[in-house]
Amino acid sequence: MKQWEETGKEKATIKAYAHRTGKKEGEVLYEAEFKVPAYFGEVGAVLVENEHHKEMHVTQILIHGFILGPLRFTCNSWVHPKSDSPHTRIFFTNKSYLPSQTPSGLKRMREKELNIMRGDGVGQRKSFERVYDYDTYNDLGEPDNHKADLARPVLGGSDLPYPRHPESEKRSGSVYVPRDEQFSEIKGTTFSAKTVYSVLHAVVPSLETAIVDPQLGFPHFTAVDSLYNQGMNIPTLKQHGLTSVLPRLVKAIHNIEEHILRFEPPAIFDRNRFSWFSDEEFSRQTLAGLNPYSIKLVTEWPLKSKLDVDVYGPQESAITTELVEKAILGYMTVDQALKQNRLFMLDYHDAFLPYVNKVRELKGLSLYGSRTLFILSKDQTLRPLAIELTRPPCDGKDQWKQAFTPNWDATSCWLWRFAKAHVLAHDAGYHQLVSHWLRTHCCTEPYIIAANRQLSAMHPIYRLLHPHFRYTMEINALAREALINAGGIIESSFSFGKYSLELSSVIYGSEWRFDHQALPADLISRGMAIEDPTAPHGLKLHIEDYPFANDGLVLWDILKQWVSDYVNHYYPKSSLVESDDELQAWWTEIRTVGHGDKKDEPWWPNLKTTEDLIHIITTMIWVTSGHHAAVNFGQYGYGGYFPNRPTLTRTPMPTEDPTEEERKLFYEKPEVTLLKCFPSQIQATRVMTILDVLSNHSPDEEYIGENMEAAFEEAAAIKAAFEKFSGRLKELEGIIDERNSNEKLKNRNGAGVVPYELLKPVSPPGVTCMGVPNSISI
Repeated sequence: MKQWEETGKEKATIKAYAHRTGKKEGEVLYEAEFKVPAYFGEVGAVLVENEHHKEMHVTQILIHGFILGPLRFTCNSWVHPKSDSPHTRIFFTNKSYLPSQTPSGLKRMREKELNIMRGDGVGQRKSFERVYDYDTYNDLGEPDNHKADLARPVLGGSDLPYPRHPESEKRSGSVYVPRDEQFSEIKGTTFSAKTVYSVLHAVVPSLETAIVDPQLGFPHFTAVDSLYNQGMNIPTLKQHGLTSVLPRLVKAIHNIEEHILRFEPPAIFDRNRFSWFSDEEFSRQTLAGLNPYSIKLVTEWPLKSKLDVDVYGPQESAITTELVEKAILGYMTVDQALKQNRLFMLDYHDAFLPYVNKVRELKGLSLYGSRTLFILSKDQTLRPLAIELTRPPCDGKDQWKQAFTPNWDATSCWLWRFAKAHVLAHDAGYHQLVSHWLRTHCCTEPYIIAANRQLSAMHPIYRLLHPHFRYTMEINALAREALINAGGIIESSFSFGKYSLELSSVIYGSEWRFDHQALPADLISRGMAIEDPTAPHGLKLHIEDYPFANDGLVLWDILKQWVSDYVNHYYPKSSLVESDDELQAWWTEIRTVGHGDKKDEPWWPNLKTTEDLIHIITTMIWVTSGHHAAVNFGQYGYGGYFPNRPTLTRTPMPTEDPTEEERKLFYEKPEVTLLKCFPSQIQATRVMTILDVLSNHSPDEEYIGENMEAAFEEAAAIKAAFEKFSGRLKELEGIIDERNSNEKLKNRNGAGVVPYELLKPVSPPGVTCMGVPNSISI
């Protein structure tokens, strides 16, 4: 036990041996008796050595005998045997200190602990270590496995810029993760990561065994529907014992049929199984669906590509003024629509076009560059006007492009459905690789690494951010092993195949900006809002009924107020921000190392004032909570019925150079042609299985504002601010319920419409399409 005198000087360590005294609520209790002289000052830290032969998880340390009550040290950390780990573990009290305010008796230990966390960059990582360091994405492929074509480029560097992740040395077949970032041993079997692991290593291989032909499609739509009522016969499920691990996903129909995999009907299918046919639903989901981050205002006309005409063909869009005004039915000109901010677009044209020919060389994949144009109606709903699909020149053929519009004749109606299927696959790929993986999981990891390397565990900003960084490194390591790796789920089930992560790197380089990750800035950057001091949240939305933005801005304001109260308590003057060496080192390392490929960008915010700090921290917390919840927990609800959101297309449009046989099949059996375009049976069921698990809340989910951190209770002002924060989040639930019951808000209310609840702060366990956890833990 470490103490300091009133002068702040470090005093000699007082030692005692802790003996096991019993169990309480599943925890083993140890007790030790210290004899502390009356003249000793305040206790600042406890040093712990483990003389057992196994690691121990220390939850907390309580020291009794003080006049003001027991002193609490919140630990939640693994302590390895003394024989393995050379470092005595240091645990600080729950009282937070800025570096300049740290009692001199603790400064040496504060610095020592940070040096341990940084490591020396030498040697292979050991299981007991808590070292945080950076590496490129050099662990996605298997370059020596040439037969399987599993070599992948390194992501991170001037050619393919990317955020850094932790050191990727593998230990005993698994990716290294600092010990305290691992949760599987202390969470129950229901915890999401264990379920993900089970699905990846047992259920998916079982599916692949049961469906022998990987290219086999669904023969008719009733075969798709049967996944939810009859299920699939998967004999190997029972031998893996997964019926107990995955009670929601794997349901035994009878005692003798525990090998049946039957999917729960997702929300979109349960509400209206035909909604995927609807243009209204197609449009609505750009504002209230799984990827509300892509829709943007059209500000330039005519539409035109910026790509090299010599490589990709003519730049002019097939969506012309004449075509649009015909689709608008003459009640408005294009010029009028532009001036009134009525035209919106999903634009995957220039970003995808360079990959079209590459992807088409892969078996069973088709791809286009695409644009989808919408017009805003008076009731604040969007109506699709046209879809443009483009293939660049290839194999001696000229560029192919065509614009499709909703129409009345049978052929045009089917072509429109095909065009929508391609756009939905494009949106599904962009959502998974950019809106979800890149902008939340991937870009957050440098913040976590830098926080552990540069901010002491007693730093108030470390303690503010820590709940929002829990478990992310572990889930990302699992993703690198089995989801985004070469030949993994993403490559085998989404539009870009082996180019998936390379594409996300290109988009990181061209599009990602830290200053646009704040929700208000994101909306402004896409033209979805303008600054307006007289409007709620200081923004005027161009689409008033934009459920994601409407609910998200309320949550953003709540988060910002909580962060403001917290930061202003510890930094009453901006000079304290500038003089905080740990804080400045943290922000510098994020910019120059963790996101080092963008270190010279002019848009990085300064960190000089309390306002700067509040905005940076609010942005990070928004990304790990609200942003991630909005793009993650509706995955099964919207994608669990794959015709609503196919993850890839296997064939080109029926009008792109069809053979006589393909043309005949399209005209005689367009449904069969569409099913051939949709994902195969194994692709669809594999994705459905993964989406179900990724959308699931475990019973011990840690929701935003639900539980107060022990360190927050140390200061009365912080405790009061957190209670206010928690109360405002409860109010948000009521606001969302009220909005969903408002019949005037047609993007979240109506016959067969799934209400928008993704930003409701708390959720029951399971797949609920609601709930905002503290962190990216799934």
